[in-house]
Amino acid sequence: MKLRSYKKNTRVSGRRSLWLIIAGIILALIVLKAGKVAVSYTSADEYCMSCHVHPHADQSWRLSTHYNNSSGVIVHCTECHIPPQGQGYLYAKAKHGLKDIYGYLFKDSSEINWEQKKLLENAKGFVYESSCLKCHQNLFPVTLSVKGGNAHLSYISGNENLVCINCHLNVGHYDKNAIHDHDTTFGLTAAVDLTVYSEPAKIERFENFTEMIPGTTVSFDMLAIPGGSFNMGSPDGESLRDNDEGPVRKVTLSKFFMAKTEVTWDEYMAFFRATSSQGRTEGQVVTRKNTDAVSGATPPWGAPDQGWGKGRRPAITMSWHAANVYCQWLSKVTGKKYRLPTEAEWEYACRGGTETPYFFEGDPDSYTSGGFLKKFFGPDTAVISSHVVYKENSASKTQEPSFVKANPFGLLNMSGNISEFCFDFYSPDYYRTDTLSTIDPKGPETGQEHVIRGGSFKSDAKDVRSAARDYTKTKSWLVTDPQIPKSIWWYSDCIDVGFRVVCEADSVN
Repeated sequence: MKLRSYKKNTRVSGRRSLWLIIAGIILALIVLKAGKVAVSYTSADEYCMSCHVHPHADQSWRLSTHYNNSSGVIVHCTECHIPPQGQGYLYAKAKHGLKDIYGYLFKDSSEINWEQKKLLENAKGFVYESSCLKCHQNLFPVTLSVKGGNAHLSYISGNENLVCINCHLNVGHYDKNAIHDHDTTFGLTAAVDLTVYSEPAKIERFENFTEMIPGTTVSFDMLAIPGGSFNMGSPDGESLRDNDEGPVRKVTLSKFFMAKTEVTWDEYMAFFRATSSQGRTEGQVVTRKNTDAVSGATPPWGAPDQGWGKGRRPAITMSWHAANVYCQWLSKVTGKKYRLPTEAEWEYACRGGTETPYFFEGDPDSYTSGGFLKKFFGPDTAVISSHVVYKENSASKTQEPSFVKANPFGLLNMSGNISEFCFDFYSPDYYRTDTLSTIDPKGPETGQEHVIRGGSFKSDAKDVRSAARDYTKTKSWLVTDPQIPKSIWWYSDCIDVGFRVVCEADSVN
């Protein structure tokens, strides 16, 4: 009896285990099927657009060559913004999906800075190189131009730190202002105004004046900056400082004039129209009847103003060389000595007599958006936003001068909006050397790159401090320029640097 009962119980237990296995297999199949359906459903363009409701996502995609093309092939959202299957597909989908769900539930889409997310440095985080190469396997099709072939050779050689969207950032989301070709119409349309200046400003005393560019409708304000001494650089205890900002050096400067604002598009276009040669390419020599005339820029690539508008906005994307030639031209047409500011002049003017991190109240630790907690609670923007155009208030583009308050000297946008070229060569150790003169210093005698000062519309509060230093990066700022030789006039990969001018006080009567 016991043996029979044991065999019966064993059979029942075996059947139960078999049914459990079968049920487990069925459940696994259902889960797998449901998972496949869920992955497919959440990969549809319509599902992506349910969260990404901003016009840039849908409208610009439908205008792009990934949707609107002669072949009729449509490239879908996940084919660019998720890597191919087997190359981290599910991980990336989960990562981006959780982030999108958080944003959908807890953020107001109308307050998200979509323009900032379109910038190259941000786009690299959600456009996958492996996805580009999955479709574009032949990088040298017969229809490829010579310049395109040269660019692709540079890409596969690995000599430049290139990814596909360095050149093709807007291929999936059309932007009419980002066409990668010569803009031969740039500067042809002049501003309409009845007042054309016949002569420049005449200066009899060291005081503020309005300069007038002869033969144009353009004028701009120059402020008299009194000479004096100041502590150049940042002390060791200043929050978020960099090593190249010290040690602090006592510097004395002679008086000078400085432009109230950065050189505007109105001002720069006057130079471009007067000196450029439409159709000229890099390397060509321009012969002018007047041998003293200044030869200016070649036509730019695309829209240097990025479609944000010209007018009173600061001019951008020109090279340090172009800015320096502009000063030479301005000197010639006005009879004064205009130039780029020295680094010492720039910091002295920016500080306006202050010795704190900013020319206004506040601590960099409070203003910076860096740090884990700032991602949830955000930085303190109440004071800084009224004085500086920077990452938190710029909408990821330049703004007109009236956007902020002036510093103690009356200068606008010294700390932000765009970074500004200085005359000096850059050296990270310059403050530590004996070559730094204590009276009207002009920087190292030689160098490869030049100093730029002040943050930009892209900058964190850390980089808009009065002592913050940076420098030109000529090679990386010309990566996507397809010309041989590359332009000496325009940067192809830098949209947040410009300049303002100073005028030497002893050059005016």
